[in-house]
Amino acid sequence: MKKASDTRKAAGIGDAAVRARTGKSWKEWFALLDQAGARQLDHKGIVALMSRQHGVGGWWQQMVAVAYEQARGLRKKHQKLEGFQISSSKTIDAPVAKLFAAWHDPKARARWLKESKLAIRKATENKSLRITWADGKTNIDVNFYSKGDGKTQVVAQHSKLASAQQAERMKKYWAEQLERLKEILSGP
Repeated sequence: MKKASDTRKAAGIGDAAVRARTGKSWKEWFALLDQAGARQLDHKGIVALMSRQHGVGGWWQQMVAVAYEQARGLRKKHQKLEGFQISSSKTIDAPVAKLFAAWHDPKARARWLKESKLAIRKATENKSLRITWADGKTNIDVNFYSKGDGKTQVVAQHSKLASAQQAERMKKYWAEQLERLKEILSGP
């Protein structure tokens, strides 16, 4: 099991990949950021430090900063600036239009989603939905990707969750709900 201090791989990215893109290994980045006092900085401060002093591109600034924060216990798994965020995906043997309708139509949604009272803020047919969850505080972004042969991948990303515990509960919840959706749409 990888410890938070293990620097061979961080944020799901191996040491060789980070070195190829940034010129430094995870161990070098973490030592450099420790020396610069990054433990006392917020996320934006760490990113600004990397931008000013190291010329790393924007995406890599974010990745290194998040990996550093997680490794040093400054950020928990699934934690973002505005709370916690999880995602769940499932490839279902159904065309995009059918899957989109299963989410968009309230009656169809009630067949598979336990908590079907939600507010769709924006819908782009057969592509995406932007939803305010039933609690009125958290958001769900749903995206649909055609995988050919009548198959579609659906990705549900739930954000602004209040805690790591809520994030873990919702990760499990969405995995279960997407499995129910798959069973309903793939059934007779």
